[in-house]
Amino acid sequence: MKRKPHTPQEKAALVLETFRGEKTINEIASVNEIHPNMLSRWKREAETNLFLLFENDSAKKRKEQKEQEAILQELYAKIGKLTTQVEWLKKKSGL
Repeated sequence: MKRKPHTPQEKAALVLETFRGEKTINEIASVNEIHPNMLSRWKREAETNLFLLFENDSAKKRKEQKEQEAILQELYAKIGKLTTQVEWLKKKSGL
């Protein structure tokens, strides 16, 4: 028997149907020709990752931007230090 690929929309619809509780997982699986274990796995995955829907993207972007700015400041400080060292070495070597 060949495996049938399921779109994310199909998976979401089936998982929502299991959340409603009107039918058992076995009933839903048999009607849609899916193994009950697969449907249970999709449901478990949806339950564990449901919080991701409510994450604030702007807060995530601000955090990433702050991290990048901190890295940039650190690199500028390193460049300044190295430039100062090069100038000092030029001065001391007489070039």
